[in-house]
Amino acid sequence: MKYFDKNTWFWIIISAIFFLPFLGGVHLFDWDEINFAELAREMYLTGDYLQMQINFERFTEKPPLFFWLQALSMELWGVGEYAARFPNAILGIIVLPFLYIAGKFLLNQRFGYLWALSWFGSILPHLYFKSGIIDPLFNFLIFNGIFFIIHYLWKKKNEKEVYFSKSAMTYLWLAGISTGLAILTKGPVAYLLIFLTLVSYSALSRFKAGLKFKQLVKFSFIALLVFLLWFAVDVAFNGPDFLIEFTIRQWELLTTGDAGHKGFLGYHFVVLILGCFPASIFAIASLKKQDIIPPHIQNFKRWMVILLCVILVLFSLVGTKIIHYSSMAYYPISFLSALSLWTYLRYDIKPSKRVNIGLIIVGSLILMVSIALPYLGLHPDLLAELVKNDAFASENIRANVNWSYWDYIPAVIILIALVSYFVLLTKKTTKAFKALFFGTAIWVFAALISFIAKVESYSQRASVDFFQSYSQKDVYVATYGYKSYVPWFYAEVQDHGNENAADNNYLLYQATDKDVIISVKTDKRKELEANIKDAEFLYQKNGFYFYLRPAFNK
Repeated sequence: MKYFDKNTWFWIIISAIFFLPFLGGVHLFDWDEINFAELAREMYLTGDYLQMQINFERFTEKPPLFFWLQALSMELWGVGEYAARFPNAILGIIVLPFLYIAGKFLLNQRFGYLWALSWFGSILPHLYFKSGIIDPLFNFLIFNGIFFIIHYLWKKKNEKEVYFSKSAMTYLWLAGISTGLAILTKGPVAYLLIFLTLVSYSALSRFKAGLKFKQLVKFSFIALLVFLLWFAVDVAFNGPDFLIEFTIRQWELLTTGDAGHKGFLGYHFVVLILGCFPASIFAIASLKKQDIIPPHIQNFKRWMVILLCVILVLFSLVGTKIIHYSSMAYYPISFLSALSLWTYLRYDIKPSKRVNIGLIIVGSLILMVSIALPYLGLHPDLLAELVKNDAFASENIRANVNWSYWDYIPAVIILIALVSYFVLLTKKTTKAFKALFFGTAIWVFAALISFIAKVESYSQRASVDFFQSYSQKDVYVATYGYKSYVPWFYAEVQDHGNENAADNNYLLYQATDKDVIISVKTDKRKELEANIKDAEFLYQKNGFYFYLRPAFNK
């Protein structure tokens, strides 16, 4: 069977059209996008691709693979938003045809098409390929680890001739290499997710299926070997500090909640239901027992359900709640969605009332948000009333943001998608699914253009503009009372050659050899003025107040 056919090229072209444009149309968002981009910028600036740095101090919270890609992108495009997001856009152009090819080999062309469609036409899976965060690459490599383990087990049992290999061991090597690269992207949680999935699958099979201990050891050795190729070089040049500090930080994330990143127990369940619309609704429908699907697909479904449960349980229990922590679930959710769609089409079954009610409820929420955002933007007095008890937010919304009636276009698009689905469903089921998923993808694209830049104008634009005005100037940068990576990236901070340059105590309270520019939010402004007597007020905008501490020798 050919890997590249007209559908493969369709998904390559359509993903390029949707993922590549407008990557640099809005500033990077604090924290993660700017944090990662700053790591890559300093890597690009110093030429040191071995040791990660933030504000030119060693950074030990993440391994380097994604930052290598971002730094190489900056070599190509220059430092900026487009370069920071470009690696994920390219990954999107890989993932959609990958899902199509995987689905085609698992079942047939239609199933492959529906798997790619379920991903492409769902909100967060689509949106993440327009971002500069680490998780899309991390998740893709983890999924490949599990995907090739499944094919290794199938090959060992000769249940189904799959893909290209005559040797089962080839699949185990591919699984191990993918897992090792995932560890090199974000850390050992990649192995933990795969290990828990393997153990859960074996336990549910009463330890009669899954990887045997010897096979698990081989897989683990291959994965560890990939990571050690980098780690051994790092230790040789920089000592063992990275592993020690990295391990401590990972434990903190698992056991405690970062400030601003706490949530309720069902946080990720809600995020996935809303964020993976409409695939999430169809995925739930496929959880019931389906005797009409082929045995090997039943087996693959079992793996995907177990993976989904592992993700939900693990990240519901950890202390830190961040929206993209559960993004690995996009793979099983899109598979389960495709399975429902394929079953409807293959056996001429209509989606149940529960499915359609779910689509109406979540779709209506998205429609209401799409209407509410421009409405509140055009009526700022109503927005002011909603946030009147939050001093910083109250000043944020005073930003001069140009809303217009054109910003209702995303609402029109999602409404047309929903109505078209229900109108077409009675006669042309295939077209109904296409209308819903392609319509949602177009809604995401339109929402990014209409909403994201405006939301960024309220939230951080004033701070970005301030620090950008000092780009490459010989000053120190600092924030007071809050954490941000905006100053370093947008002021394009250089290496000052001063070991105190990253010490806020030095920058804010001690005699410095260079001017220090400082940003503070409105709720901490009086505290700053009381504690830093020589801070000279420059101006304030949208909840941010900006100061300058003159150099001591001026």
